[in-house]
Amino acid sequence: MKNDISLDETDIKILKELQQDSHLTVKELAVKVNLSPSPTFERQKRLEREGYIEGYTAIVNPEKVGNGMMVLCNIRLKQHNQKNNKVFLDAVQTIDEITECYNTSGDYDFQIKVYVRDMNDYQKFIVDKLGNIDCIGNLHSVFVIGVIKSIHSIPIKG
Repeated sequence: MKNDISLDETDIKILKELQQDSHLTVKELAVKVNLSPSPTFERQKRLEREGYIEGYTAIVNPEKVGNGMMVLCNIRLKQHNQKNNKVFLDAVQTIDEITECYNTSGDYDFQIKVYVRDMNDYQKFIVDKLGNIDCIGNLHSVFVIGVIKSIHSIPIKG
């Protein structure tokens, strides 16, 4: 992958601050990066336009909304071909319980992160949702006992 980073020290500070708190006003952000609000606003908009900032979101506590069980599910397709790949990728986009999906190397083709209420809910998910994706050949579930580290910021080298 090509590394086309063209960020100066102030851009990096802006990205780091916004990763810590995306609710910062332009004025608050400007103070943190030692710049006046107008150029801070312009830099933030440029970082958005150029794709360094992909969006802003709220991080919801899964337990508070009744989906406190996290499962990492490793999936192997029956056969490697474009049709199966497309069927699986299209299905993943429509299933709310799947919050992340990665194409992986090794014994499995994909890893998905799933949030459900409990073991019964996960069994229903496996049967009613994943079970309807005909191209899945094998799956291996890993139940998360506890989250040790979960950050949503990306390290940015300066």
